Amino acid sequence: MARTFVLWLHGLGDSGPANEPIKTFFTSPAFRNTTWAFPSAPSNPVTCNYGAIMPSWFDIHEIPISATSPKDESSVLKAVQKVHAMIDKELAGGTNPENVFVCGFSQGGALTLASVLLYPKTLGGGAVFSGWVPFGSSSIIERITPEAKRTPILWSHGVADQTVLFEAGQAGPPFLQQLGMSCEFKAYPGLGHSISNEELRSLESWIKTRLESSS
Repeated sequence: MARTFVLWLHGLGDSGPANEPIKTFFTSPAFRNTTWAFPSAPSNPVTCNYGAIMPSWFDIHEIPISATSPKDESSVLKAVQKVHAMIDKELAGGTNPENVFVCGFSQGGALTLASVLLYPKTLGGGAVFSGWVPFGSSSIIERITPEAKRTPILWSHGVADQTVLFEAGQAGPPFLQQLGMSCEFKAYPGLGHSISNEELRSLESWIKTRLESSS
């Protein structure tokens, strides 16, 4: 059975180890040969929290985040390089790119999107939970390769989210459609800024389907 790699990117102020219990939801035999990675973001000053230093992948200028919030593209690109280094290391170890899945919540979801779009190969998938599109300039969009555009995206967002507004999530699929990409968008009524068991079960079946089609 081919080796699978799932990289999970946490939200602002969180840590990798705190998210490790997520993998207990993935009980299907399809995940028997899965390697999980839960990296922690470096500590950085965060503008929306008055410059307080906390685990943060990139800078965020305002909360709540709306569809039109300012984007700190240069710090996003620096974070993307870190994620790409983790993926490169996995591929160098013999994992097929089609068996690599990047998933993330909130700030980690925004970084997931940027990382899979800017990775030069087609990956198994990118799953965004309560995230947003963290860049929009044409110079970055021009770097998205035809291979990257074939990476499938799952996007889940709580309708009652007051931190990353639902409208910020809703802006994702049209952005991806303009790039010629497919995106499965799931809205969760009543869900605030958190990840639900239902979302994780949905992620398990989504990844499993892709593993079965690539094997």
